[in-house]
Amino acid sequence: MSSKYDRAAVIKAIRAAAPSGGKLVFVYGNFNIVHPGHLRLLRFASECGDYLAVGVLGDQNTESAILKQNERLAGVDAISWVNYAFIMEEAPEGFIAALRPDVVVKGSEYKTSVNPEFKSIESYGGQLLFGSGDTSFSSLELIQNERNIVNHSAIKRPTEFMQRHGFSDDAMQTVLDQMAGLRVLVIGDTIVDEYVQCDPLGMSQEDPTIVVTPIMTDKFVGGAGIVAAHASGLGAKSVDFISVIGDDVTGEYAAGKLASYGLKTHFLIDDSRPTTLKQRYRAGNKTLLRVSHLRQHKISETLQQKAIECAQKILAHVDLVVFSDFNYGVLTQPLVDQISAECQRRGIMMVADSQSSSQVGDVSRFNGAALLTPTEREARIALGNYEDGLVIVARKLRDKANAENIIITLGAEGILIYAKATQADQWHTDRLDALNSAPKDPAGAGDCLLVCAAMSMALGRTIWESLYLGSLAAACQVGRIGNTPLSADELRVEMSKSNIARKA
Repeated sequence: MSSKYDRAAVIKAIRAAAPSGGKLVFVYGNFNIVHPGHLRLLRFASECGDYLAVGVLGDQNTESAILKQNERLAGVDAISWVNYAFIMEEAPEGFIAALRPDVVVKGSEYKTSVNPEFKSIESYGGQLLFGSGDTSFSSLELIQNERNIVNHSAIKRPTEFMQRHGFSDDAMQTVLDQMAGLRVLVIGDTIVDEYVQCDPLGMSQEDPTIVVTPIMTDKFVGGAGIVAAHASGLGAKSVDFISVIGDDVTGEYAAGKLASYGLKTHFLIDDSRPTTLKQRYRAGNKTLLRVSHLRQHKISETLQQKAIECAQKILAHVDLVVFSDFNYGVLTQPLVDQISAECQRRGIMMVADSQSSSQVGDVSRFNGAALLTPTEREARIALGNYEDGLVIVARKLRDKANAENIIITLGAEGILIYAKATQADQWHTDRLDALNSAPKDPAGAGDCLLVCAAMSMALGRTIWESLYLGSLAAACQVGRIGNTPLSADELRVEMSKSNIARKA
């Protein structure tokens, strides 16, 4: 973005940034207060080529502008489809003749008008296209805002639960500050989640199929990767992440994204599998279809040994180890057993979550963990028990896994807590409601709960305090679309709100 016009400098900047061999598109206009018509036009223009430059007419070049040129420029520059925006203080046809863009786009209302730039465009073999874009694109900016904004009014803090266990929000603020000293190691599956936002067109005339058109695609790192990213976002001093990816563009995306979150990544390349990619096709706030690209076979003994050797080096300076298992073959039993034994020898806290997308998975195999957080279904699969009540299931899982605390997550019903008491051989049971009454996307709730609660426990806080923080983290996470790292500041903001729940 440039606020001072210099034709030569602008053209040089555009040419330097535009992809070599790509198609350059140019749009110009007043761009008063940005409205859906502008969004449609710019979306249409961005799809006509590979790089979109937009000239905002300067105050001296237009008489109809309401806002000053810098305000209008800022509005255009904030639109994601625009690659470069600048104030243009000359007649458009002169600039176009100098820039020589491949395509110039104007609104369809100009199709029957005299267009003074046409001769310039024709002289060098460019195209002048007219089109305002499809009406469905007007909703995109609303979708983008809705995706990122958390509705804090839907999150209610459980004051009775806090009173029952003797702590307050003030004490939890201190815990968030102390997280800055933690060193965390996360081991598990790397997953990339792709959200394809669609606009529904209607029912097919050939067969009873819903027809949609994709209008926006977003990618997020999920799986154990987002667990590590949450730990970093919550302020951990250092976060190491050990995982396996394929030799592909999805793996490159995951590596780059996680590096941008400040993690120390230790990726092992497995040529026999792609990096796991999960696609979700959505319309509004509803998921229409999920498509998973993955392999579930165990990693080779060679890769297992490399992962173990890498972990052993890192364990010399770690306070907490998090196993985040999706049962795609990364966390083999020999790998888990050797790392767990080393953690127990060094006195390092371990926590684990094992997600079962089918009837495969056994969270109890993470023996000796301080915290396990299965869903009810995952707990029952691990035990082969589909008859006993929840408390009995939690107790039997604790016995089988030799775990200190079992948290059974129940989705919209919250969590059941089966926790070790201060007295030897005694356990207490409690429950905590889901704190967000209007979730947008349940993906990632368990990851937030696990890592936030575990970091609190690693600081010596009680299981009750830790699960309150973890539940609050999960409530913030489900309040937005897609997996993005949670920050300690988001939790501080939530704890400063007056929203409270009278039921625990």
